[in-house]
Amino acid sequence: MDFNLTEEQRLIAATVREFAEKEVRPIATDIEEEMRFPVELLPRMAGLGLMGMQMPEKYGGSNLDSVSYAIAIEELARVSASVAIIMSVHNSLVLHPLVTFGTDKQREKYIPDMSAGRKLGAYCITEATAGSDVSNESSLGVRDRDEYVLNGEKLFITNGDKADVFFVMIRTAPGKKSRSLSAFIVERGTQGFNISEPLRKMGLNASGTVSIRLQDCRVPVENMLGSEGDGMKIALSTLDGGRIGVGAQSLGIAQGAFEAALDYSRQREQFGKKISDFQGIQWMLADMAMNVDASRLLLYRAASMRDQGKDYSLAASMAKLFASETANMVADKAVQIHGGIGYIRGTPVERYYRDARITRIYEGTSEIQRLVISRKLLR
Repeated sequence: MDFNLTEEQRLIAATVREFAEKEVRPIATDIEEEMRFPVELLPRMAGLGLMGMQMPEKYGGSNLDSVSYAIAIEELARVSASVAIIMSVHNSLVLHPLVTFGTDKQREKYIPDMSAGRKLGAYCITEATAGSDVSNESSLGVRDRDEYVLNGEKLFITNGDKADVFFVMIRTAPGKKSRSLSAFIVERGTQGFNISEPLRKMGLNASGTVSIRLQDCRVPVENMLGSEGDGMKIALSTLDGGRIGVGAQSLGIAQGAFEAALDYSRQREQFGKKISDFQGIQWMLADMAMNVDASRLLLYRAASMRDQGKDYSLAASMAKLFASETANMVADKAVQIHGGIGYIRGTPVERYYRDARITRIYEGTSEIQRLVISRKLLR
């Protein structure tokens, strides 16, 4: 078993870290406080190959492995969790189903522009009645000759404020069964596709989260991904990859919070000593470092299994669960080590603390991950 990164993976880590430090860190706090989607970063990220990391080269992608993808997201999240999730949703939740289930015509139409950063993707699946229970979707699509007429409302759409290409899950057959769900590509500007103003959240306020209302929204039949009724199959496949993305985001948050706490402990003096000299602080740092390292190993294992074509669903759920729990624990301890200053709005650890909370909810809650893991163990 080789735990070493390849030369190419180390280069990717160094390149993305340099970009994050020079281009993202100077604006990381401001874009959160201003709720500003950092559109100026998208072409620069595309120039580094980050907007189509796992797409075939013939579509303008970088055709990189899943470990490299996880590394890139971690390095971005170490500085800005919002920027990391913008990239993760675009790659994992929109480009992946397009290249995996799309037709040649769909791939040729969308993937080159998305890989080049000219168009951004968003994923629309959550509804008021369908969160963890995706099969309870109530949005409806009715076929009318060569079109589908879509009606319903989608919630919590990351990237939705600026996205151009939307993956939308809709029920296209009677009943409440998973096989009645279908997936569509809907373009921004389509009549009846209405996008709300960005929602103000606890964290990740630069990621442009919106609600979408579909009102007699007409979409060509050719915009369906796969066949009618394939929606649940496509969604589950997509979410497995998305869990690697959110696991990597969680890892980056934890790494950033740990580094901030470690540095602060070496500077802050109390009772005539650096606080890093106190055993209580040392033990907190030890627990933080141990869990960050374990998260990274679980994540790289899941990503490696994906690259080998193995069933990585269990590994991805374990990695996402452990990394998200670690992000919350590490961010909490980082605030504790900083004391009062860590509670002040605008400080990095305060932002890490708020950003970490969502990682236990989206891409499947911690409870759903435990359900997935236990079912696979007991089958």
